[in-house]
Amino acid sequence: MSSVLRPPATGTEPSGATKYRPVSSHLAIAPPVSVVIPAMNEAENLPYVFKTLPDWIHEVVLVDGSSTDDTVAVARALRPDVKVVEQRGKGKGDALITGFQACTGDIIVMVDADGSADGQEIVSYVSALVSGADFAKGSRFANGGGTDDMTFIRRVGNAALCAAVNRKFGARYTDLCYGYNAFWRHCLDKIDLDCTGFEVETLMNIRVVTAGLRVQEIPSHEYLRIHGVSNLRAVRDGLRVLRVILRERANRRAPRGGRDRSPVPGAVPARPARQARQARQVRRKAS
Repeated sequence: MSSVLRPPATGTEPSGATKYRPVSSHLAIAPPVSVVIPAMNEAENLPYVFKTLPDWIHEVVLVDGSSTDDTVAVARALRPDVKVVEQRGKGKGDALITGFQACTGDIIVMVDADGSADGQEIVSYVSALVSGADFAKGSRFANGGGTDDMTFIRRVGNAALCAAVNRKFGARYTDLCYGYNAFWRHCLDKIDLDCTGFEVETLMNIRVVTAGLRVQEIPSHEYLRIHGVSNLRAVRDGLRVLRVILRERANRRAPRGGRDRSPVPGAVPARPARQARQARQVRRKAS
């Protein structure tokens, strides 16, 4: 059987799409794909980022964090149809949440604006989603992945935090703090993002697991930032990630201890064990 998806009959197009988009010689998709790029003073990096984006994506949503350089002007020059959204809050988490709200595609892809991610990998993420996954999670440490931008401290911290999430939430991740991910838009209704900083990726990874969503890791290579300096601080942001893990673990356990034990209307109250034994004895004697 051929793996090429053929256009549906007239009048049966999927919601939100007017035609199938060729992705490769063996794959075509109908769901429109939105790419969200949070950026602040990334004018020098955007030409590299935009150059790697596939031409079949539906839209690019650039979330501008009050840049003081030509980030917005460069984005519009590179891609006239880019959707620029002004970030009103602060932090990467806030920027991503703002961008997600502006997306119109059925599939959403998160891409950093520093040039560390290869946009050509998007096809792997989308392929995983159309094959049945709900959340395609990038991993630098899965077989086939890699990184050029990982200090020893960050590597050890990421491994320790990843192990904690795997143990506490039953996940099987090989990477935790990586921002290259893709998911179906409906996932946002189940994970309810509510953080503003770099820990947003960890929060997403935890909540997709606790929500029972189907996750597939995608091997990804992280390159060095091309221009500028990262705002990431290993110790500070590592502690924020740890706080998220502890908070989510506490929230997950809370319903068990605080379960409502009030009687359910119409339910038969449970009898003490002694009364139950006496009732069984009476039934046996009667028979």
